[in-house]
Amino acid sequence: MTTMEARTGIEAIAEAFARAHANGRRAALMPYLMGGYPDLETSRAIGIAYAEGGADLIELGVPFSDPLADGPVIHAAGTAALRAGATLPAILEVARDIAAHVPVVLMCYANQIVSRGLERFLDSLVDARVSGLIVPDLPLEEATETRPACRARGLAYVPLVAPTTPAERLERIGAQASGFVYTVSVTGTTGERSDMADSLARVIARAAAHTDVPVALGFGISTPEQASAAADAGADGVIVGTRLVRAAGEASDPASAVRELVAAFSAALSGTPLG
Repeated sequence: MTTMEARTGIEAIAEAFARAHANGRRAALMPYLMGGYPDLETSRAIGIAYAEGGADLIELGVPFSDPLADGPVIHAAGTAALRAGATLPAILEVARDIAAHVPVVLMCYANQIVSRGLERFLDSLVDARVSGLIVPDLPLEEATETRPACRARGLAYVPLVAPTTPAERLERIGAQASGFVYTVSVTGTTGERSDMADSLARVIARAAAHTDVPVALGFGISTPEQASAAADAGADGVIVGTRLVRAAGEASDPASAVRELVAAFSAALSGTPLG
């Protein structure tokens, strides 16, 4: 195995998925964390609590003023983080600390890259030991510089696909993906949903047929039972966001609260739900 210092972000993500499955987990667990929420130090503690609770990877969000892919809970968390003074450099320091425990995939919006310049932005991710990048508002045709620039640095460029993505487009996206494909379970924004779509297996199988990297399912997964259903439907990874962000905002001890929640998701994906 490559050392922590020598391995690339792409390798770190591949190893995380492989390790999860080798350890008997039906799908890798990837909780979402809003950087800087409710404040920087607490978000750092939450990220480490995720790792302690059984996370295999962590999706770290950078707060933005116009987060088009995010529902009201995550949008409000990002707004609160910005008001508390969260900045990209500070969040990357949070990423560096979390990355000592599990691989970190950064989620941000295109304007945050453009405002800093692509090369400078990606170099800062490598310096912080971030493993991959998700940019929801950067479509396939506009990522022609970003994808190769990420690959040159060993960073995974993780695209999103939806149930409505046409087959021809899905094939092009899947062929150029690295790390994993973020498969959106439903149309719409992030958020908790009482029922998961009956078509999960079809959505996952459709994405998997067009790529060689793992398929991770996100949007709407808010209970351990739903995470288990996603694994049963064939997802290689499960992304849980809004439920954990809401818990962090409501709890007097956010790190402890999310650690317990992540442990419940972890147990469900391992086939041993908590009693």
